[in-house]
Amino acid sequence: MSKGYRKLGRPTAHRKAMLRNIVTDLLREGRITTTLMRAKEARRIAEKMITLGKRGDLHARRQALAYIYSETVVTKLFEEIAPKYEERHGGYTRILKLGPRRGDAAEEVFLELV
Repeated sequence: MSKGYRKLGRPTAHRKAMLRNIVTDLLREGRITTTLMRAKEARRIAEKMITLGKRGDLHARRQALAYIYSETVVTKLFEEIAPKYEERHGGYTRILKLGPRRGDAAEEVFLELV
């Protein structure tokens, strides 16, 4: 299963849209609740977005705008979030396990910015 990503039981377009929404919400709120597998996939993308924010040039901003839905979130990423991680080389997010979800026993977690 070494494709580099998880399918999450969804068609490609649905999965990509869901991950874009999760990353946008994470950068807007700072902490979100989701399932473990979704969090692991969203973490990869969120770390890349923060790295783009650290680069800070116009091309990086346009790349972030192509992925993140909200322009205000991109502005927040480049002006508030990325400067906090200037000295850090990766590891911008943290996953905290909450336990099984009541309905289907899926492992729930907090995905948050460090």
